Amino acid sequence: MEDMIKEYISNQVKKSIDVKQKLLDNQELMDLIQEVALKCVEVYKNGNKTLIAGNGGSAADAQHIAGEFVRRFYFDRPGLASIALTTDTSIITAIGNDYGYEKLFSRQVQANGVKGDIFIGISTSGNSANVIEALKECKEKGIITVGLTGEKGGKMSEMCDYCIRVPSNETPRVQEAHILIGHIICAVVEEAIFGKGF
Repeated sequence: MEDMIKEYISNQVKKSIDVKQKLLDNQELMDLIQEVALKCVEVYKNGNKTLIAGNGGSAADAQHIAGEFVRRFYFDRPGLASIALTTDTSIITAIGNDYGYEKLFSRQVQANGVKGDIFIGISTSGNSANVIEALKECKEKGIITVGLTGEKGGKMSEMCDYCIRVPSNETPRVQEAHILIGHIICAVVEEAIFGKGF
């Protein structure tokens, strides 16, 4: 029994490493992550902000990434404006009650987003209805859109200005890579704006 559990745990770690290795070996994806990070730098230098949204584990990732922007990442520096659209229970329940769950993020984008902001939608399937509605609202408002999805990309792959499709369709592995990508973007932004640069 214990040996079986040990083997299971080892396989889980190996699967996570395999996805990250595929990400590293895919130069197109590496270039896309760089492009998105530099676009975030540009957005912040222009005085704009990031809006981030997702459901379930991806909601937690949205809050995590927003927290890194606002607080700090590797070193102390001024906070960067970032809003996780998953955190205000009064707003979420009011929108859900009056407009339905699909409008959860689009209504917040309508209220808080301005042209030149960047929206990061996180969905392992790429088909989350409320993220898709938010992408439509972003297009109307001139907000730059980034999707973090699994390998298939779903509907989001055709709707986002940038769609980073993690080379896996296994939800936990995709989510692990999403937070890695979020950390990389935060680190690049912080260094480019407040550090020694590149």
